[in-house]
Amino acid sequence: MKSYVVGGAVRDELLGLPVKDHDHVVVGATPEDMVKAGFRPVGKDFPVFLHPETQEEYALARTERKTAPGYKGFVFHTSSDVTLEEDLVRRDLTINAIARGDDGVLVDPYHGQRDIRDRIFRHVSDAFAEDPVRILRVARFAARYPDFRVAPETNALMKRMVEEGEVDALVPERVWQEIARGLMEQKPSRMLQVLRECGALSHILPEVDDGHAVAPVIDRAAAQGHELPVRFAALTLALEVAQVEQASKRLKVPTECRDLAVMTARDRASVGQAQALGAAALVSLFERCDGFRKPARFMQMVLAAECANAGGTSPSPQRGLLARALDAARAVNAGEIAQRSAAAPQQIPELVRAARVQAVHAAIGAEGRNDDQP
Repeated sequence: MKSYVVGGAVRDELLGLPVKDHDHVVVGATPEDMVKAGFRPVGKDFPVFLHPETQEEYALARTERKTAPGYKGFVFHTSSDVTLEEDLVRRDLTINAIARGDDGVLVDPYHGQRDIRDRIFRHVSDAFAEDPVRILRVARFAARYPDFRVAPETNALMKRMVEEGEVDALVPERVWQEIARGLMEQKPSRMLQVLRECGALSHILPEVDDGHAVAPVIDRAAAQGHELPVRFAALTLALEVAQVEQASKRLKVPTECRDLAVMTARDRASVGQAQALGAAALVSLFERCDGFRKPARFMQMVLAAECANAGGTSPSPQRGLLARALDAARAVNAGEIAQRSAAAPQQIPELVRAARVQAVHAAIGAEGRNDDQP
């Protein structure tokens, strides 16, 4: 029985990057051997065990065979006679098919070190075509390692997979998971570029397939370290509201991301023109965006809208004005107004609104327009 560190830990170590997790593959062992050695079994689809002390994952060397369309149609085979090379050949990219033994010696049968040196994503074998998720993974890796390029033969293989309908077999949750992870990487535009070049983007996110202008917007969101909802809103801010809703429904985008993206697409123009709006118009914007109840989400929208402004500063003048105006409007005590007023109950909302407009006007002073039309 012999174990090796494999995959991302070896890759990132060779790239000089921090290593977060270690995955191990075990050769020459049975599940019974692992249990006897104190490992705890946790795998469902194939034998994976947790180390009794480090809690790191150790998987038995395995081979796999495609039995059905999509990314779940596999049968796995584990045996003590499966070799390390047989286990590595089923992996997606050569840079992820390098193993390091306990003695520190690298096992690299598919020349992953060469491709790391040359900054190339290259598939290990034609088995790559059996799992359409790998197209998304390559695109995500491109966002993480933007100086890498996809090997021509790998791009050709991904194109063929798209043409054969493999991408269409992916479930929405899996697509969103990879898209979301790619959006959180260093340069998300590279993910879109790779998906576009192999033809997958028109199947996954057709709404942005021709939108090359979105690249600097989403990269700006990444450079500023924004959270996922802001990055998704930046990705879709140039779309019509109906398109954002359509894409969100198809990919089963989480509510938090969908609602912010819809709001940003609808009101990005008002955010950009904030300095030209009067107090009443600003209060209308806060009402429309539920800013009084959800001020943090409103400011996320402002952050997303800012990403469209290539020449703007961060924070923008609009952000500061909107933040002060919203704070002033939210400081109005609606309950106190209702208690002190002799007006009929149905008139209270208008009195509260008038107080908010007055508070905003006082807060922004000469920054905002004196025209208080909503």
